[in-house]
Amino acid sequence: MNNEACTTVMVGREMMADGSFVYARSDDSTSVRATRLVHYPAGKGPKEFVAIDSPFRCPLPEKRLGFSALEREDLPYHWGEAGFNDLGVGMSATETIFSSKEVLALDPYVPEGLAENSVFHIILPYIKSAREGVLRLGELIEKYGSAEGFGIAFMDRKETWYLENAGGHRYLAKKIPADKYFVSGNQSRYRDYNSEEDIASKDLVEWAREHGFFRGKFDFHEAYSLESENDKTYNYPRVWYLQKMFTPSLVQDVKVNDYPVYLKADRPLTIDDIKAAFRSHYDGTSHDPYLHSNPKEPWRPISIFRTINTHILQIRPDLPKEIGCLDFMAEGMADLCVFLPLYQGVTSYPKAYGIGTRHSQKSSAYWLFRKVSALGMMNYNEYAPIIKWRYAALEAGIEKSRVKMEAAFLDVYRESPSDAVAMLQKWSDGVLRKALRVASDLEEELFTRLTVDIEKEYKFHGA
Repeated sequence: MNNEACTTVMVGREMMADGSFVYARSDDSTSVRATRLVHYPAGKGPKEFVAIDSPFRCPLPEKRLGFSALEREDLPYHWGEAGFNDLGVGMSATETIFSSKEVLALDPYVPEGLAENSVFHIILPYIKSAREGVLRLGELIEKYGSAEGFGIAFMDRKETWYLENAGGHRYLAKKIPADKYFVSGNQSRYRDYNSEEDIASKDLVEWAREHGFFRGKFDFHEAYSLESENDKTYNYPRVWYLQKMFTPSLVQDVKVNDYPVYLKADRPLTIDDIKAAFRSHYDGTSHDPYLHSNPKEPWRPISIFRTINTHILQIRPDLPKEIGCLDFMAEGMADLCVFLPLYQGVTSYPKAYGIGTRHSQKSSAYWLFRKVSALGMMNYNEYAPIIKWRYAALEAGIEKSRVKMEAAFLDVYRESPSDAVAMLQKWSDGVLRKALRVASDLEEELFTRLTVDIEKEYKFHGA
């Protein structure tokens, strides 16, 4: 399977307990590929996007909006993972998906076309709404072709859209229903197509019918998507488990890919529920690879060590965008990391969060969080509870502080938005620095425990 393998969760605002829009995704790449936090100001951007690690290039509009990005450290102004622009439009890119061999034989991926490395920076700075993001991406796919398979999300104060591409030049985008949720694990999930509500390539249905890729009613997954034996252990279990978490009343066969595209949860969901989903690994079951120290477990869990970041984008439309749009971000393996709130109104981060290479660095926030999780995995059953307890306490403290800060922000914002944003920036800097201190303390505690445990195993004592 492709290493760029992610998990996606979308929740409609009527399904969230607080009435917010939510899109969340993990980037499961390689553990030594650090991500950094970056904010690009509004103004003149590059005239042309020239990909560093692929042949793709395209002209760009003269002016861009300011925007934040979780960015791959080795590819500046590339591989934007997630963020918001100055208008409060959010984007996440991408969920890796696969088209069938039959489709690719007739409409192959375009090597010099649009790849996962480029979509974020050529779209988010130039769109005013989620729908506009879908339209711009669709035009780019039709003009340049897709270099690989992907699913991409856009959100704003009114709606959330998710686009799945197909082959080199086709795609289908849908708006998430307000009263449902959606989960995906490296497979195209869409089925039906509504020409009055959805946005799609013009010949999406006709082309598939012409080549005999579906029978009867059009089914996007049947017509365009790859189905393989690997899916039964790599992809199906993740969708099955997430739907089981949110809708335990539904009984499904994990081996049969007839999972509903959209579902109602048995109760309204919260951000904590989404965090728990991305921290999950078939916890406590026979398929839990960490509980049983089994790296050969056939079911691919949701939380895996090679995750480089997990982000939960949330829009609360009734609040000023500076605090209404935020990203709960965990660097590294979500199960052994802390989710930190990144507000749209914040335009800078402590220096450590902008540092990271493919080699461990003391000055890098990414590598500090990575060291803690790496130490935790040395003896998961003994060390993971220490990490989880400490990070749970940190998140609880941040949440209490966040509630007070937002109330104060709104009071100040009525009279002076700029003063409110300055207060927000100061609060954010303090929270991010505190997270570094907690992670550093954990690193020292875990290393001490590891040293003691090794001594017990190799003591050679008692002459």
